[in-house]
Amino acid sequence: MAERGALGKWGAAVYGSGPKPASPTSSAPVARRQTADVPHLADVPHQADPMCGIAGVMMRGGRSVDRAVLDRLAAALDHRGPDSQGFHVDGPVGLVDTRLAIVDVEGGRQPLFAPGGAALVANGEIYNAPELRAELGGVFQTLSDCEPAVHLYERRGLDYAQALRGMYAIAIHDPTAQRLVLSRDQFGIKPLYYLETPELFAFASEPQALFAAGLIQPEIDPAAEAELLQLKYTSGEATIFDGIDRVAPGETVVVVDGVVTERRRIPTLADRPVERIDLAEALTRFEMVMTESVAVHLRTDVPYGLFFSGGVDSSILLKLMQRLSRTPVQALTVGYEGRQSGDESFTALELAKSVGADCRRIEMTAGDFWTLAPRIAAAIDDPTADPAVLPTYLLGRAAREAGLKVTLCGEGADELFGGYTRYRRARLPLPRFGDKERRGVFEAIPALNHRFAGWATGFDAIEARETQRWPSHMALLQAVDCIERLPNGLLIKLDRCLMANSVEGRTPFLDKAVADFALSLPPGLKANLRFGKVLLREWLSRALPQANPFAPKQGFNPPVGGWMAAQAERLGELAAAQPAIAEFASFETVRGVFEQAGQKSQPAWSLLFYALWHSHHVLGVPADGDIAEVLSQASRA
Repeated sequence: MAERGALGKWGAAVYGSGPKPASPTSSAPVARRQTADVPHLADVPHQADPMCGIAGVMMRGGRSVDRAVLDRLAAALDHRGPDSQGFHVDGPVGLVDTRLAIVDVEGGRQPLFAPGGAALVANGEIYNAPELRAELGGVFQTLSDCEPAVHLYERRGLDYAQALRGMYAIAIHDPTAQRLVLSRDQFGIKPLYYLETPELFAFASEPQALFAAGLIQPEIDPAAEAELLQLKYTSGEATIFDGIDRVAPGETVVVVDGVVTERRRIPTLADRPVERIDLAEALTRFEMVMTESVAVHLRTDVPYGLFFSGGVDSSILLKLMQRLSRTPVQALTVGYEGRQSGDESFTALELAKSVGADCRRIEMTAGDFWTLAPRIAAAIDDPTADPAVLPTYLLGRAAREAGLKVTLCGEGADELFGGYTRYRRARLPLPRFGDKERRGVFEAIPALNHRFAGWATGFDAIEARETQRWPSHMALLQAVDCIERLPNGLLIKLDRCLMANSVEGRTPFLDKAVADFALSLPPGLKANLRFGKVLLREWLSRALPQANPFAPKQGFNPPVGGWMAAQAERLGELAAAQPAIAEFASFETVRGVFEQAGQKSQPAWSLLFYALWHSHHVLGVPADGDIAEVLSQASRA
């Protein structure tokens, strides 16, 4: 990324000094968990560090880090790990970790150290930590699942992440090589952002922490703004904030003297030939690979649960969790007041009851929408205009209130196993990425579509890059979704909505072994002209027939269109007066969008979400009021 001039938009440079890192301490073993009846997978003692935020700074020219900046980074990430903070300061490098302690509070603290002096902070879970410990031998100081990563780094160098199975964002300071190493899991489940200035390199789990630390000021990239409003997320490594980039999924970034010097990348989807297997063999292998994935995702020392919609993906997880768990599965489902069309929460309750699960229904109301939308927009600093952020946040809050610190979620099943309608359509002999795939949110609104012309430039580049790798239109669509839509949209939604409530979401479908198996399947076992997720439906019809897996699915989106339509005139006026919206849309255009909210909800939600998001993250308006209070204050900013 190109350097910016002098201080300009950059905050104060980081100078000063700090304490040297403390020596690692050992800890007593933790008790064996009561988790799952798979001793070699889920009944292995280890220290879980599920809810964390990480950040750090490397100064240029060997100048020392100011501890006050590290303190501000830690404070901004407190919601991701409110129980303790850890710091490592060594000359020009400072690392920060915020942690929610579960077991072995002192022994599991980060940073974690390897014998050669490398220091690690990490956010996530390494699911194969027990196997890595057995392979690496008796060199460990703690029972943390993240500690094997720093030992792997000292033994294997920059390729250490190849051996990790899990979701993670990792930072390692190697004082011997005088470098900082950042790594992110191949699916981008855990987030990691960075910036480079003439004075320093800095990184954090969330962009807002970099602003809170005074390292950069929030400025919007107009091209990314257009892409967000048309696509509902921003693609690639650049964020909507000018100067802040994402570490790419599967990427390891090497930083020396505050400058990125090397990048290595584990591909999200490996090159794997399609196998000729019949349905019977595919069902057997699917059950084996998913059972193992769910088992390792249940490696936790804390109460866990399931977000349960009653659809194919969550029903598969429910059935497998039921088999593996010694106690009834704790599940949460969300519904809407007035038994809205498409609300399948009561059906989900009955299905959960039929297998002995303890399922609780959370109801979202129009009042919740009016009061919570600003807080939700504030939680999602890397914006995604998916209305499913609303129920996801509510589920996260309910999980926290129920004492469930870990929840399993079905993200990734549609992308890997062919669940979307566009995959079925792709089985037809149509041109690649036809008009329906390229349609922006505001295409039917000429004034806004013209303003956002060229929004698909980044998407075009991604398609061109990936086209040669994949043998069919459907495979290409799946790959682009896995590489872009998942990490930059759906997984950001999951991470921010849950972490805002100090809850961790785990995604068993997004697992190396599961992805390799999905890639090997013939297309007909993923999608045909009638159904998507063919193999998953076939398995569920045998394992849990009461789930009725071949019935049409209504979807997870809330009735946000009706909620906005009920306040259309007021919302139109408030949104049109918000400074960011007023820059590109006339009052009449905005009012027209909200008048149509009942029939076309996404354009109105995209404008409302962006107005709330911009009010908080750019204008600095507090998010503790309702929609009217926040937007009224923003209009005066």
